[in-house]
Amino acid sequence: MYDIAVLGGGPAGVTAALRAREMGATVALIERGNMGGTCTNDGCVPTRVLAKSARLLRDSNQFSDYGLLMETPLQLDFAMVMRRTQQVVYQIQEKKQLLDHLDEVGVETFTNVGNASFIDPRTVRFNSAQILRAKQFILCVGGSARRLNIPGSEHTLTHSDVWHLNHLPQSTVIVGGGATGCQLASIFQAFGSRVTLMDIAPRLLLSEDSLVAQTIAEEFDRRGIEIITGIDGLQRVEAHGQRKHLVYTRDGVEQIIAAEAVIVSIGWPGNMKSLNLPAAGVETEHNYIKVDDYLQTTAPHIYAAGDITGKMMLVQSAGYQARLAVENALLGSSRKAEHKLVPHGGFTDPEYGGVGLTEAQAREQANPVIAVVPYSDMDRAVIDGHPLGFCKLIVDRFSKRVIGAHVVGEQAVEVVQTVASGIAGNLTVDQLANLEFAYPTFASIVGLAAREIQRELGTVAVAREWRELKQIRGSEWERKDS
Repeated sequence: MYDIAVLGGGPAGVTAALRAREMGATVALIERGNMGGTCTNDGCVPTRVLAKSARLLRDSNQFSDYGLLMETPLQLDFAMVMRRTQQVVYQIQEKKQLLDHLDEVGVETFTNVGNASFIDPRTVRFNSAQILRAKQFILCVGGSARRLNIPGSEHTLTHSDVWHLNHLPQSTVIVGGGATGCQLASIFQAFGSRVTLMDIAPRLLLSEDSLVAQTIAEEFDRRGIEIITGIDGLQRVEAHGQRKHLVYTRDGVEQIIAAEAVIVSIGWPGNMKSLNLPAAGVETEHNYIKVDDYLQTTAPHIYAAGDITGKMMLVQSAGYQARLAVENALLGSSRKAEHKLVPHGGFTDPEYGGVGLTEAQAREQANPVIAVVPYSDMDRAVIDGHPLGFCKLIVDRFSKRVIGAHVVGEQAVEVVQTVASGIAGNLTVDQLANLEFAYPTFASIVGLAAREIQRELGTVAVAREWRELKQIRGSEWERKDS
């Protein structure tokens, strides 16, 4: 009998297994398919490869501006792009060498064994008849794309099906205006597909800061992506030759939109069906395993981490939860999974990223001071020819601590990481303003936003005449005197 059995070989499962061995436990890891999980095999990694192709295609429009002349127009070979995504997935798998790494540290792995299921609280069966027993379990089985439950849903695709396309659809309807839907819309539009993006929500990127969502929507619209939000619901999908007719209602009126492909990105329920959780005494809730603040399930010896908990479906959060679950399981400690600081973003064009409170959340919880600096103020944006975007910095008026940042523009996700480090280090806006950011960089926009907030707070000396010039902005080279 093992001390710990981990079900699932994605970021959460691998992290859990390694942490358990690090703490001296005997560990087994069971993965139904290939190691790496959704993110490596058909999520973040291949999607980012597509985004890279789209970004290179976009940048080719600038070649002549920088003295680079092409004899013939750049063309997209969609089949080659899709082959590249698979090559990179294999390269990432080879780079990680997960099986060898786990073997080296003493984790016994069982891969490509199909679904595992509980036969009693401490025993699972897999690979038809193989039995494994453990004192404690960490469930890291992830999730999968939700499919439409309407007539004709078999004519639709999920993001997991995109990797099997052999040609670029001339027209595409994407249902779901969250991170995945927006990334696919941005990529397919850049490749040349006519894209419609639709959602039942009143706006795109509902969980992001409103200015982020507004800016992304405006730029999508400028590039020709049709956005339809606030729909009542989807009724059916009809196949008419090579085209699909998606029937939906809006304001009580039935409407039809036709396209070559319909891609749905409408949720990510947990992979629970095959686990036979009742045999282990584990309860579920809203398509996920029910866990408490310590990631413990309703069975005291079983914990869960990652997407299966339904709490925070990001790779970085999966690893955080996995470490916490193992430590709580082995040490009996009471560390809560709080997810207070989770930098995140999307590889749309333009990129967006965020960390901490949104403006709306900050106004509910604190008395914030907010600065919004456009990318066009930054020399690097002018140099690279990408002035679209902004950095919004949110600071608590009384403590002067940074409590949020939201960025749209080139390298937005990287810029947000800078602020996340500052928040984690409990930096004040004065300390952030006095950091000597390298020049010229996109990240230096954070310092400029911080110095604008200093003026608002009155922590930097400014002449009355200057304050009266409301439209005067700070300079990128400006620094507060020590």
